[in-house]
Amino acid sequence: MTDATPALASFLARAERLLARLELLLPPESAHPDWDASIAFRWRKRGQVGYLQPVSRPAAIRLADLQDIDDQKARIDANTRQFVAGQPANNVLLTGARGSGKSSLIKALLHAYASKGLRLIEVEKGDLVDLPDIVELLYGRPERFIIFCDDLSFDAGDATYKALKVVLDGSVASAPDNVLIYATSNRRHLMPEYFAENLESKRVGEEIHPGEAVEEKTSLSERFGLWLSFYPFDQDAYLNITAHWLRSFGCSDADIVRAERDALNWALLRGSRSGRVAWQFAKDWAGSHRTKRPASRRKK
Repeated sequence: MTDATPALASFLARAERLLARLELLLPPESAHPDWDASIAFRWRKRGQVGYLQPVSRPAAIRLADLQDIDDQKARIDANTRQFVAGQPANNVLLTGARGSGKSSLIKALLHAYASKGLRLIEVEKGDLVDLPDIVELLYGRPERFIIFCDDLSFDAGDATYKALKVVLDGSVASAPDNVLIYATSNRRHLMPEYFAENLESKRVGEEIHPGEAVEEKTSLSERFGLWLSFYPFDQDAYLNITAHWLRSFGCSDADIVRAERDALNWALLRGSRSGRVAWQFAKDWAGSHRTKRPASRRKK
């Protein structure tokens, strides 16, 4: 009996460790998160079960960090203020040049209005089929939720966009007034467009009527009430953004002037004068020149 006791204790200890590891693979008992745990959440799937996972360290970028997109910033800020105040507001589609601040702008809005009840839920494209379930979880909550779909685009034959269409506008059930969808994309109509589709267009009198394929693709983007277009930065705008980030890393005005040529060469090598490239250069230059650096704020 004395020999069996250590063996039993060892078996039970191993079983407890195994159960602890298995618990990590299981979804929470409820898809409802601890709403006080964070201001941002991600929709996660384990098997066929989805749940909201709190983000432990939400991005802390500020609206003031986003330079040379003043018009886009003012329009989406006004829309978000209306939404937070309980007034009518639109779903938003942000399209255009990569690295121009589209996703950073949405994260900055969360940082600006979290104290007024704004919350962010990030949903990957592959999980869009779960949007009706996500919206149901948010119904009746006092917070105001932005469902964030980043870098959104659909391939030909991709049916997941239909779930997005239904939530935006097209279901027999209306979307709750505490939920909006903010999406970013490099494509204005979110789906690939082919030359052959333009051949389907018909002339009716003096008007041109697009074909069914084109109509189907534009019907999704048209469900967003507010469109914001972002364009590549010119050299002056790029240098202005670079100066902002260098200054945030503790560089002096003299340092910023000295870094200008390096900044232009950096952009030339990267083939882009985007805000993201400016931020990456500022990190590299400030770090390599041993300047004093406060906690960095990432620009995406």
